[in-house]
Amino acid sequence: MPYVLLGLAIVAEVTATLSLRASEGFTKWGPSAIVVVGYLVSFMLMAKALTSLNVGPVYAIWSALGTIGAFAGGVLLFGEPVRPVAVAGAAIIVAGVVVMNLGGGMTHG
Repeated sequence: MPYVLLGLAIVAEVTATLSLRASEGFTKWGPSAIVVVGYLVSFMLMAKALTSLNVGPVYAIWSALGTIGAFAGGVLLFGEPVRPVAVAGAAIIVAGVVVMNLGGGMTHG
């Protein structure tokens, strides 16, 4: 169950981040409201997941997948360019998360 909460936290964070772009500097109320609610929901879900998972790997996964999700969403929704160096950066982020998770368990108790 904590991994489901983490997955939902990531979805909420990516939604909030993409809405931040769509809010046009908080001048559009709809996307602005999604930003606030999305980040609140994301942190609440991640906090709940952290009751049984270790903070380092959880934060690494949350931030890495959030970064990649925001990158992909920017490309798909806003037509942002895909540059080889950005793809390489995403691969490095994923590699870093994998290495972090190899270093220790995800659960505590």
